[in-house]
Amino acid sequence: MVIGLGGDGRGDDAAGLEVARRLRGSLAPSVAIVESAGDPAQLVEAWTGARLAVVIDAVSSGAPPGTVHRRTDVEGGPSWHGSSHSFGLADAVDLGRALGRMPAQLIVIGVEGGDFTIGAPITPPALAAIDALAQELRKRFRPEST
Repeated sequence: MVIGLGGDGRGDDAAGLEVARRLRGSLAPSVAIVESAGDPAQLVEAWTGARLAVVIDAVSSGAPPGTVHRRTDVEGGPSWHGSSHSFGLADAVDLGRALGRMPAQLIVIGVEGGDFTIGAPITPPALAAIDALAQELRKRFRPEST
């Protein structure tokens, strides 16, 4: 499954949502696509039973805008310190572990944002990263040929 986190209307904060939106209708039917504002209970519910959950969110770590960060080592702490939804995602990981409802594998992908101002558009560097991630995930989860 692919879970895009974010909020529309705050510039690059919508990065995860935009990746999910670009993937709709282009992945294998077995790959669920979810859009989320980062509510921990919603995230746990979404990824319960998944073999693989790829969570995409905007981050602000000080790297150049458009930088893509990947983490698979979410054991032992918050899964993403720079995420604009870090508490929601970290809380979801903690809740999922406590309830025994984690996906078999969790990959967190962060798109470095440059502008999170209310009403701002998504910046060109973030848009380029969103497009590249969507293309990468389409290749990884492409529909099987019949």
